[in-house]
Formats: sequence, C-alpha cells, structure tokens
Amino acid sequence: MTDQLQTGAWLAPGEPVDLTNCEREPIHVPGSIQPRGVLLAVSEPDMVVRQVSRNLADVVGTAWDDALGRPLGEVVGTVPAQAIARSASAFGDLRERNPIELILDCDGSPCPVDAILHRVAQGAAPVGDQPVVSTLVVELESAFGPRPFSFPNTYQAVRGTIAELNRAGSLQELYDITAEAVRTLTGFDRVMVYRYDADYNGEVVAEAKLPELNSFLGLHYPASDIPAQARALYEKNWIRLISDVRYTPSRLEPVDLPTTGQPLDLTYSTLRSVSPIHCEYLQNMGVGASMSISLLREDKLWGLIACHHYSGPHAPPYATRTAAEFLGSTLSLRLVDRTEDEEHRRALRVRSTMAWLTAAALDEDRPLAETVLGRPGLLDVVPADSVVVSLQGSTGGAGVPLTAEVTSALASWAGHQGGDVVSTDRLPLVAPALGVPGEVACGVLALPLPEGQYVIWTRVERVHAVDWGGDPHNKAIAEREGDSIRLSPRKSFDRWRETVRNQAEPWTAAELGEAGELRTHLLEALYARSRRVARTALTLQRSLLSEPPDPDHLDFAVRYVPAARDSQVGGDWYDVFQQPDGATVLVIGDVVGHDTEAAACMGQLRGLLRGITYDSADSPGGVLTRLDRAIAGLQLTTMASVLVARLEQTDEERAAGVTRLRWSNAGHLPPVVASPDGTISVLGGARPDLLLGVDAAAPRQDHVLTVPRGSTVLLYTDGLVERRDQLFDDGIEQLRADFGELWQEPVARLVDQLLARLVPGGADDDVAVVAVRLKPQDRPA
Repeated sequence: MTDQLQTGAWLAPGEPVDLTNCEREPIHVPGSIQPRGVLLAVSEPDMVVRQVSRNLADVVGTAWDDALGRPLGEVVGTVPAQAIARSASAFGDLRERNPIELILDCDGSPCPVDAILHRVAQGAAPVGDQPVVSTLVVELESAFGPRPFSFPNTYQAVRGTIAELNRAGSLQELYDITAEAVRTLTGFDRVMVYRYDADYNGEVVAEAKLPELNSFLGLHYPASDIPAQARALYEKNWIRLISDVRYTPSRLEPVDLPTTGQPLDLTYSTLRSVSPIHCEYLQNMGVGASMSISLLREDKLWGLIACHHYSGPHAPPYATRTAAEFLGSTLSLRLVDRTEDEEHRRALRVRSTMAWLTAAALDEDRPLAETVLGRPGLLDVVPADSVVVSLQGSTGGAGVPLTAEVTSALASWAGHQGGDVVSTDRLPLVAPALGVPGEVACGVLALPLPEGQYVIWTRVERVHAVDWGGDPHNKAIAEREGDSIRLSPRKSFDRWRETVRNQAEPWTAAELGEAGELRTHLLEALYARSRRVARTALTLQRSLLSEPPDPDHLDFAVRYVPAARDSQVGGDWYDVFQQPDGATVLVIGDVVGHDTEAAACMGQLRGLLRGITYDSADSPGGVLTRLDRAIAGLQLTTMASVLVARLEQTDEERAAGVTRLRWSNAGHLPPVVASPDGTISVLGGARPDLLLGVDAAAPRQDHVLTVPRGSTVLLYTDGLVERRDQLFDDGIEQLRADFGELWQEPVARLVDQLLARLVPGGADDDVAVVAVRLKPQDRPA
C-alpha cells in the first residue's frame, strides 16, 4: 500500500472521516482492530511483545499494559509460544501454515484459539534510507465450539463445488455455483458475485439468499462505494470479515510500533479495523455482518464475492473463511481460463482475417478499398455498425451507410487528434461541435493514414437502462452533529433506474491493438502499391523521352535522372525533333508537383506541344500561346515551366557559319551557351514569362541570339542547380563555372561530367538536360 493511491496527504490519526475526505483515509494503518480477536506484534528473533491490542485480556487473560516488553511465552504460555515460534521459523510462506490451533490457559480452563501469523517489513523511520525491520504479527481468534474441518482438509470441504465449477458450461453457471457454495459453506444470509466494469462500477451478476430477502441481482453500484485505497487492499489481502458492523474498535498500544516509529501496517491482518464510513454504509443497508472475497485477473481486482448477514453478528471460523477464499481463487482461475479461451478463439479469428487481408492486398490489380471492404473484411477485424475507408483515391463503406458529410466530419476530427489510432465511445460528449448524432455514430475508431487517407469504424449509441442500488448521483446525506454538518453515506438503496445515452459499446484494448496492427499492414500495402504506380509512371515517363534526331550538323546529348528519393516520380521532360522546314525544336519543361499525376500531366503537355509545333510556322512564343489556350480550353488543371527553342538557319547564315537560336521562356531557367572560344553566357535577358496554366491570355515573348558554329547550347531543369543548402543563384553560378571548365569535352561526356559534379550523390529533384553542339558545316554551293 503506497501513498500514490490517495490524492493529497493521509488523514492524521483521530481526524474525523466523512465522504469529503474518505479517499484520504489510511485504511492500511487504522491503529485498531476488530475485537473478535486480539493482536500482538512481536519482535524477532527475541520474540518479545512490542505492541498489542487493548482487548488482549479478553482472549489471553493478561492486561495489555502488562504484556508490553515481555517475552511471548510469558503472555500466551510456553507451549503456545513454542508452537508459534516453530511455525514462524519454518521454511516457506508463513501464511500458508495458518491457522495454528492452540490451547491457552484461561484461569485454569482450556481456551482453544486459532493463531494467524504474518510478517510486516517496515522501515525504521518514515523517511530516509534506513534498515528494514521485520515484525511478526500474531492474531488470536477464539475457537469455541467444534471446528467445521481442519485447515488441511480445506480442499476436501469444497471438492464437490470444484467439480461443479469444472463442469460449468457458461460464465453465468460459474457465478451461480460459486454464490450458492459460499453461502452454504459460510451461512451468510446473502452471497453475491459482484463484477466491476472498466471504471470500477459494480454489478451483481449472481446471488444466493434467504427466500424472504428482496433480490439485488442485476443492481449496479457506483465506484465511489469502494474507494481506490480499499480496492488496492483487496488486491493484496483476498478476504476480509466484519463479524459485527457495530463493533467498537480496539486500539493498538502503543500507537507507533517502537521498533520502527511508525503505525503498524495491517494490510495482511485478518482483524484489521475497517473504515467507519464503510461500517456506516453497511448499517444503512441493514447489514449486521459482512465478508468479502476478492476475484482477481492478472493480479487486478475483477470483482468480489460479497456476503451479507442481517440477523446480527456472524463470524465463520478461520478454516471456513479459508475454504471460501479457496473457492474465490478457483472461480478467479476459471474466469481467467474461460476469458482467455474466448479471447484466444476471437484473436485467432481476427488473425486469420488479417492474414487473408494482407495476402489479398498483394493483388495490386484490385483496388485496396474494395479488398478491405469485402468478406472477410474490416468488420471481421473490429466489430462495428459501420466502416468507411478512403484509400488510394477510392472511398467506400460497409455496414450501415454513413453520409458523406458525417464521414468527412469524422475524418477531419480524427486527423486533428494526433496518434496512429484514435478512439472514443462518447463522440457526442467529446466532440459536440461535430453535430453527429449518437444514433448515427457514437463510438469512433479511426486510423489516420498519409495524404488524408483513413479507415474509420463507428458504433451507434447504445441506449440502455442501468438499475442502481440507490441513486448514484446522490451518494451522501447531510446530518447535523452538534454545531457542524457531516456528510454520511446514503441510506436509500432502493432500485433506481437510469437511462444511459450518448455512449456506445466501448472499444476493447484488444480491438485497439489489432486496429493498430492493421494500420501497419495497410501502410505496407499502400507503400508497395505506390512503388508499383511509381515504377509504372517512371516507365511511361521514360518511354516518352525519346532519343533526339541525328543530323550531320548537330551533336545531341540528352539525359533524365530521377530523384534520389525512392519511388519519387516527377514531371520533368525534354524533347528534340525536326520540323518539315528543317528547323530543330528543343523543349525542356517541368510540371509542378512530384507524383504520378505530375508525370501524367507531363505526358499530356508533351503530346500537345508536339502536335501544335510540328508543322507550325509559329515562333516559340506563338507555340506557347497556343499551348496556354489549349490547357485552358481542355480544362487541364496543371501548371508547368517550359522553354521552347528553335535552331533556324538561312543559306546566308550557313555561309557565314552561324545559326539563330530563337526561344520563349514560360517561367523556366535560362539557357546557357558556351561559345567556340569558351565564353559562357547565361541567357537570362528579360524577366521570364508566366508559367503555363496560369493565364491563357498572358503574352509570350520571343528572344533571338545568333550563335556561331562550334557553340554548345545547354537546357536543364531545376534539379541540376537547386539545393537545400545553397541559394538558387549560387547553383547557376556553379553551373557556369563547371561548364566553363568542361566546354571542350565531347557533348555526351560534357553532360555526364556536369551531372557528376553538380549532383554527385543523386539529385533531390528530377533532372532533365538537353545539350546540343553546333558542328561546322560545309558552305552551300
């Protein structure tokens, strides 16, 4: 028991307890016991009594203040003390040997008692790094009357019930058998099996009772009825008996254990005094005696076997209580076995479905959305009323249809929550601004995926009635005590029905985990499919980048280098072709974007530009004007930078050994020309015109330069000169410098060397390059 269980400091000893502060009550160190027995705290190995309960004389015959500081043998007798010492010194868990059946000498008369032993290890000081002191706690309960059976025969006493539990065919049978067996064994008027939900609200799922008692079966009780620190004790000490709810606690003396300076920790004590608030709660229910047995799953409290007696005090002997505890442990194991078996079968079904979906997703000819929405499909992985998906541009759903507006609202909400798996079972309460009614989607489990893709399961509102044992919203009543008002537990436990709305069936931890695993499989499938699409687009793109013509007077080199990023497809392209009049057209372009859509748009623009240009007498500026109009008229939603150039030559120019370079630039990078003497010129000229696709009426300018034979003209896209770690202009200057060093190289080697220098580790972006060298020509005859 640690202080982490309460909010704020523990209450001080003797501080009044009511419903406003009971969560801070230090119930593991109450400083008192129930008086059905006595307690002695004994130091080891000297076996000297260090702390006792004030009612010691009731069982032992020795006053409590006479016992302090004396050897145990002088207090309880030599023979009983020796039996206690033998048990305490034996190997193994001390509690497994309880009880020790003793006979004490009570003024010459034999007094049979059960001795229950356990050890408490506590630090020698409240704070600091101090040695740990072990204290032997001896609790003695009178055992007058015949014992029902000896402790070693506990299993024999419940063997028939164990066999019935083994034959039970359902959870309800397990509950019912246990409740009836515990009542028969212990003699309580009512025995209930009490199951917690995720918030520790309890429900009575089985009941065995006297015929004249009203039934509690099906009633719910709020989590506040059992505070967190009490639940923590139930996880450690599996049984707790209050033989008389009206008992007067017997204080421990001294208050602090002398060997530690701290109150004695009674977490594992069978006589531990309980909270006065709990006793008051039981009295308000009309209960005279109570016993609780913990039901655990993975060491966490799953529920309780709650026993009530109404006719007065009731104290089953220790061996009987142990047998009942054994039944509770057996029920816990059976519940775990059955739950794990059901969970195992469910998990196998889900695994099988996910394996099928993973394999089916490899069929890249079938849309992924269609694959996951089939049968088996997403609703077999996570049960829900609806599921909607948006994958690779396809949307669809299964189960109860959801409108596009609701789907869009849910996808937007999930995308803004953050995380790989987003869930709620109370959407109208956590996101009221969405305006999605609970009867449409109350529970949401969403898998946000890249690029706005998603998978979303929904569950509708589960309107249901909960029968409470009293109004859970009115847990306290105010009572006047002198001049003050005290909040005490409610006194009405009449059936109180509440209609629960705006809540769906909760998503289980297993479902959330499996949804997360499915998300991983979907990401892998999306990646594999995007790789295939990218490879296809890259193949198409390269197929469009045809080899240039091979005239005698021109030497060409063209290159296309895809981005170094895996599966990246861009819209860069080049083109070189001859017109019927003998002119040579050079094209370099870059569609905005880096995806398969950009590659598709590149193919459209290339085709349009070729068709417009081939037998046209238009200048490059006229070609770009017509291309702009075609983009607008065909409603192509694309933008691109393009440079169109023509190498033209008259007979006079041929005789003079020169060629005219005429070009128009729609937002592209400037050409670079190396003259026969090695002079490098960047043909920036006037500011470039607007990109294609921006304004169909934008004017296009033509630029003309007379180029001597032996010159080299270089066109390129931004991937050659643009870097994340340098300015754009710096990249142009580096190109000028490297071109100036390499201009005399054969044109193919020139291009390869420029690529090696400017993009040595691979380009961040696609690179397209066109280089043409104007070879010397024979003069016309």
